[in-house]
Amino acid sequence: MSKRDYYEILGVERSVNEAELKKAFRRLAMKYHPDRSPDDPHAQEKFKEAKEAYDVLSDTQKRSMYDQYGHAAFEGGMGGRGGGAGFGDMGDIFGDIFGDIFGGGRSSRPRRGADLRYIMELDLEEAVFGIEKKFDIPTQVNCHHCNGSGSEDGKTVSCRTCNGHGRVRMQNGIFSIQQTCPHCGGSGRSIEKPCKKCHGEGRLEETRTLSVRIPAGVDNGDRIRLAGQGEAGPAGTEAGDLYVEVHVREHEIFQRDGNNLFCEVPIRISQAALGTELQVPTLDGEVAMTIPPETQTGQQFVLRGRGVKSVRGGRTGDLICRVMVETPVRLTREQRELLEQLEATFTEDDEHTPRAKGFMDGVKQFWSRVTS
Repeated sequence: MSKRDYYEILGVERSVNEAELKKAFRRLAMKYHPDRSPDDPHAQEKFKEAKEAYDVLSDTQKRSMYDQYGHAAFEGGMGGRGGGAGFGDMGDIFGDIFGDIFGGGRSSRPRRGADLRYIMELDLEEAVFGIEKKFDIPTQVNCHHCNGSGSEDGKTVSCRTCNGHGRVRMQNGIFSIQQTCPHCGGSGRSIEKPCKKCHGEGRLEETRTLSVRIPAGVDNGDRIRLAGQGEAGPAGTEAGDLYVEVHVREHEIFQRDGNNLFCEVPIRISQAALGTELQVPTLDGEVAMTIPPETQTGQQFVLRGRGVKSVRGGRTGDLICRVMVETPVRLTREQRELLEQLEATFTEDDEHTPRAKGFMDGVKQFWSRVTS
């Protein structure tokens, strides 16, 4: 019986690239997996057919021969091993294609130490200008007795579980899947005489004092990576990384939004009405700010370049001052009399209080609509 075209089996064009080819086979393999299609008597044959097609087309040399000679390339000794590789080497394919599903790829790299996170609390000034900070962090470090090897005499032997390969095969029906060796963690070596201090782990609990340079302009959530400063790996393997995450404390004066700083500036009624010049705080010291006459509460004044220069570059932000007109309290008799004299000069339709006039006009219109 004649064989179907390999490209047709996988449902791809002859110009298909490696990624699309792998995706097509993955779809068919999942569709015709015997465990997923128990009621389809042809599922296993279709799976084997797709496997054979992928085995040939994913190999550059075999694909070239197939494109030139078709199925004849693998018959009569014309071209090496035939496309139908069977199920004995299924682990090779599934190590590549389904590694993310079954948890195993081809890599036999030993386990490394865990990454750590440390929350660094900073004042606003420290975040804006940068600082070098020391901090203590509990972690696992290499055992000083065995220098991290986990071995009392410093010697290791080939792992008997994986025979020194660092990986083992797990058989599950027709599938043969490679996994990291659970005994040696992928190193291919094991310890016969465990260290008495760390019991063969190669690491111990310890609080370390580290130093980190915080660059100027960092903000909440920014992270600084300290390579190799995480937990030590088991039995002398590579250490993980430490990520220092910035958290900026609330400031008593300023609030930060991106590269801009905001603050509220309280002024007296007389200053708002007559205008004045104030000294307002910035992160670099005090600067003069002019308040024009007839300033209303909530009005904002922008001081260019008095904000933050981001750690990522760009222009320096601004300081935005929001004026809050403050009602005086605990008045003296003289102050009260003066305010009463001022109040007596206002009328309901006074042009000196346009917002109040506009509000009263709106109230009159509202009641007019309600009562009409």
